[in-house]
Amino acid sequence: MAVHPLFALAKPATDKFGPRTGILTIERDGSGVHHQTETPALLTATSRGIVPHLSRDHLHISPAIQHVQLPFESFINKTPPVPTLVDGAHPLHKFLGYSPERHILTMTLRDPSDGRKMPPNGNDFVSAHCTRGVRKVTASTWKTYVQKCKPDIVVALSDTPFTLPPHSQKRLTKSIERSIAWLSNILKVLTVSSTPDANTRPRHVLLHLAGGAIPDARAEFADRLTDPIERRDAAELAPLNTLDDGVAGYVFDLLPLRAALEAESQPARDEGDLAGGLLRVSDRHRSSPESSSSLAGLLQSSLQVLPPGKPRILNSPASPHEVLRLVRDVGVDLVDSFWAQRAADMGIALDFRFPIPDGSVSTPSGCAPPRKRKNGRLDLGHNLFDSPYIHDHGRLASSLLDGQSATTSDGDQPVCGCTACSPRSPAARLLHSTIDSQAWQDAACPTSPNAAQPPVTRAYVHHLLHTHEMSAHGLLAMHNISVFSAFLAGIRSVLARDDSVAEFAREVTRFEEAYDEELGLWDEAEEMWLLVERARGKGRLAREKEKQAHSTIGTAVDI
Repeated sequence: MAVHPLFALAKPATDKFGPRTGILTIERDGSGVHHQTETPALLTATSRGIVPHLSRDHLHISPAIQHVQLPFESFINKTPPVPTLVDGAHPLHKFLGYSPERHILTMTLRDPSDGRKMPPNGNDFVSAHCTRGVRKVTASTWKTYVQKCKPDIVVALSDTPFTLPPHSQKRLTKSIERSIAWLSNILKVLTVSSTPDANTRPRHVLLHLAGGAIPDARAEFADRLTDPIERRDAAELAPLNTLDDGVAGYVFDLLPLRAALEAESQPARDEGDLAGGLLRVSDRHRSSPESSSSLAGLLQSSLQVLPPGKPRILNSPASPHEVLRLVRDVGVDLVDSFWAQRAADMGIALDFRFPIPDGSVSTPSGCAPPRKRKNGRLDLGHNLFDSPYIHDHGRLASSLLDGQSATTSDGDQPVCGCTACSPRSPAARLLHSTIDSQAWQDAACPTSPNAAQPPVTRAYVHHLLHTHEMSAHGLLAMHNISVFSAFLAGIRSVLARDDSVAEFAREVTRFEEAYDEELGLWDEAEEMWLLVERARGKGRLAREKEKQAHSTIGTAVDI
């Protein structure tokens, strides 16, 4: 039976670069079932195998979560890693609670959003970070993990330096050589082996395009991918003619690229302790038209000689503005949602829309839009830690309707389908006694199964945040993922228009003019979030005493 290709462009490619749409297809082994996703689409970030703040129940009622990226480094604190001990056709799905019918799992060794300084990689291993410190993972070990876990998509090992930039030419040369060798290793099929798994090649292998922030080095790496396979490896790599023949798609990690570009213009920043470990390196990064242009040039250097019909995955974008520019200038098919999920950690409810309705950003009655900055642009969301939201009973996003309002609306405003904005009554109830049965059947309080319910309000989430309720971040995570998914759906809708390239460029300009890219909202939310986080846990009383000593003049009392 012929293997269905992982990706197909919606229209034949007339140019290697530019906005595009397509269909990403996963075919389950032997079942004949195809899971298709329209692109550009969302790639949900995880930590230790789960979507942060979300339970399994949350996961299964979040329609925006389909493609999930699993950094495996958090499992290598034990040998062998626990997921490799699970049996079945879909071990990762089974172990982590994902549905094979709904979720596509991409397995990668390192977390692409983790930019902390790491020990250097070696010729035969990658340094990965787990709960017990740094572990060395060899190419053969990684291949064994992949064969045991059977993910839908796997990312080959790549020698990405996470030491402080800038990196020497010798270091980049090593990076290219190691990445090529490790890709060859995962694609090889042993002609003689005692284990059946060693005779299989992963069906969908993605590859980080190496070369750092040097265009010539990135072009050299791409050339190496398209060179004919050496005779000594031909038998184990058959029927491949080039290594690129075995690659299903390309991955771009923007975090190390952004750090390398910044190091060229200014000394490497000392991130310090990043607020005692509460912050990440990526929290300090901001996008701009200039940085997006530089990144686009690097990505184009890698893709110049590579076929355009393979998916391109974008990890760790710094803003939706950056996503739009890279979709416009390069062409992107899957976008990591870490930025949106990180906003939920900081108490931010995203509130933006693409494309912007003709005229201006809509301002519905009873639901205040985001704050307008001095530059005349709107924030990308709401800092729900802030005091103005104490009595704000509007839904989380003014730019999207909630499920209940959508039933009476006659406009074309999109709906946020998250459980925070579009909750529904349960289809069934757990009845523990006759009293419960009577309440469920009470005609005075009718509740239809699956009926749309009022949305969660900003004031309610504000209260939950300040009382350290974990459900606050769960609600925000579901909401932000849904908003970011709607943003990508908006990109697809614009690209479906006639003269899509010109229309998309026009809509990108309108978005840039409407929404603030400086992310002042992030700075404010980060400060308030850290204050609330530090108000609990070990050392809380000492911090309160220090705060009181600085805020009072001779009137402090012991606590």
